Amino acid sequence: MSIQLRVYVPDHPLIKHWLGIVRDKNTPTVLFKTAMTELGRWLTYEGSRYWFSTLDTTVQTPLTETSATFINPEIPIAIVPIVRAGLALLDGAQTLLPLASIYHLGLVRDEETLEVSCYLNKLPEKFDPETRVIILEPMLATGASIIRAMAEITQRGADPALMRIISIVAAPRALQKLSQEYPHLTIYTAIIDEGLNAKGYIVPGLGDAGDRAFGT
Repeated sequence: MSIQLRVYVPDHPLIKHWLGIVRDKNTPTVLFKTAMTELGRWLTYEGSRYWFSTLDTTVQTPLTETSATFINPEIPIAIVPIVRAGLALLDGAQTLLPLASIYHLGLVRDEETLEVSCYLNKLPEKFDPETRVIILEPMLATGASIIRAMAEITQRGADPALMRIISIVAAPRALQKLSQEYPHLTIYTAIIDEGLNAKGYIVPGLGDAGDRAFGT
């Protein structure tokens, strides 16, 4: 059986609600940032289902002994926000995973050539091969940025099968590229949009997530 990229669009009313708010061009920056935080929270919640390594044990309640399941504290968890826009999702994701290590990766796309360059790399020299990695990248458009991010992360030993990409809006072109390069990968996104315009922006999309989140 061939391995195929898995893309999930959770059917949750809160995700749909906050997506509608970030779509609206009239949403002010402060509310846009709140909506991004909430989307980061709920998509991370959905994405971490069946993802953690767990331990089965027993605990003593005030009345008796009973079984209990805990997240294995020996398995590292990492969050990689793609700077800038990924920072808008970080608060929500980090609320759910307060013990996760945060590694910033700064990528910028040339608006003329659509080529991507890296200006900030705070990844560790080597990931433990069992590390669970969440990548926060709100917009999966041409696929250039996320492919570059995946290359930086996997060359440090992270396993794509243990990763989750958290996105707000994804375009088919980016998903096709990821499917070709990293078929073991799993993506959670609020919506899959129809495509890109001539400038490489997702349509209908939500505009520039970084600019709107930080009022620039």
